[in-house]
Amino acid sequence: MAEAADEKKIEAAIPEIDKLFADFQVDSHAPGLIYGIVANGRLVHVKGFGVQDLARKRPVTPDSLFRIASMTKAFTALSILKLRDEGKLSLDDLAETYIPEMRDWTYPTKDSPHIRIRDLLTHSAGFVDDNPWGDRQTPLPQEDFTKMLAAGVPFSTAPGSRYEYSNFGYALLGRIVANVSGMAYRHYVERTLLMPLGMASSGYAVGEWPVERRALGYRWEDGRWSEEPTMADGAFGAMGGLQTSANDYARWVAFLLSAWPARDEADAGPVSRSAVRLLAEGSNFLSVAPRNGKSGATACKQAVAYGFAMRIAQDCDLGLTLAHGGGYPGYGSHVMLMPDYGVGIFIFTNRTYNGGAGPAWDAAVAFKQAGALIARPVPVSALLADGYAAAGRIYDADDVGAARDHLAMNFLMDSDRDSWTKKIAALRAEVGACRTDAPVTATGNLSGSFTWSCEKGRVAGTLLLAPTATAQIQELKIAIKAP
Repeated sequence: MAEAADEKKIEAAIPEIDKLFADFQVDSHAPGLIYGIVANGRLVHVKGFGVQDLARKRPVTPDSLFRIASMTKAFTALSILKLRDEGKLSLDDLAETYIPEMRDWTYPTKDSPHIRIRDLLTHSAGFVDDNPWGDRQTPLPQEDFTKMLAAGVPFSTAPGSRYEYSNFGYALLGRIVANVSGMAYRHYVERTLLMPLGMASSGYAVGEWPVERRALGYRWEDGRWSEEPTMADGAFGAMGGLQTSANDYARWVAFLLSAWPARDEADAGPVSRSAVRLLAEGSNFLSVAPRNGKSGATACKQAVAYGFAMRIAQDCDLGLTLAHGGGYPGYGSHVMLMPDYGVGIFIFTNRTYNGGAGPAWDAAVAFKQAGALIARPVPVSALLADGYAAAGRIYDADDVGAARDHLAMNFLMDSDRDSWTKKIAALRAEVGACRTDAPVTATGNLSGSFTWSCEKGRVAGTLLLAPTATAQIQELKIAIKAP
């Protein structure tokens, strides 16, 4: 897989980026903070600020352990997708198939569809937004959760009708993972995701690691810090209970980014690349939102949807982005991925709900402005190369008939041969002969754009092939390129 990011330009921008996070640590009253930059499949920079323990003043290091709150949800989503890949469930299966306590629930309307696994993944199951309540449910015993499910729950809206963030929904996904796999949710994630990725310092039972390694969680209130109680692993661990280090989490980010682009080489991860790319499949409940960070007020608005445990946004400067924050008693976190460039940025802090989305996105914009983000080129397929060569023959011969066997059935119906002859003659009269062997830039296996240098100017064009076995030209556009 070709590298995309320019690591030398990333390194040159690091002093500015370090300052962003250093300022955020102080301004947000975080006892400690660590952030990391992953590029081209590895952790290229990691930096800690402050302390992981106010009493003993132990400094934050890349091995300090933080609860990452709702960034845990991606581990839950990929556990579900792994079980799907193994044929053990379908995303469109009803959740009650695997959680029998749900079968007697009363839905809000008579025409409400029953909840699918897909609805739980995308926060569209009809549950109420529950961040304040859900965060405190992590240690809930499994038997108490079973009683809660058997009693039924009130709905905010009909399933499948809108997005509403639900930690409860992800706790249900954790129960599905356990019931389908036959092992506790935490053991499934630890054995099938964490261990294969070498994340040996990550897990759900925080007491299994010595307190000297842990970043203790604090609340900033009334001008002072107070330590938050440590919550044990329980029924809601699937929504936000994971503890990890920067060194470990960087492995996770690198694994996620390795799913792009789609390619032929063998899968090397614990979950298929195609499953990872499903995280970016939005739920269709679109919204328009400003970009996080200082540039948000002046940047283009983002088109945003919630995918599978990721907030998916198309950004006019950064392209496709996957992001998620984490807010938890004692902790805040954020991750944002730019798969077109193979770059990810993450931040952990040990202060309640102190996520750090602003500096993370500011860092991404700084890398873009520094020229460090370089999109991977789309390979030119044999079909596209053949179609492009035919387009060149058409211009060189002043006649679409020169590539008649490369034209789809609609081509001359949309614009006849005489019209094409006149169009090419008009172009030649203005720019003369052109170098039609210039490279084509692929936008997909069956589409591309090009610019020809000519005797008296340039011609720009696009090419679109038909979805048939022979992939003939269905559309060709050529015009004078403005200076």
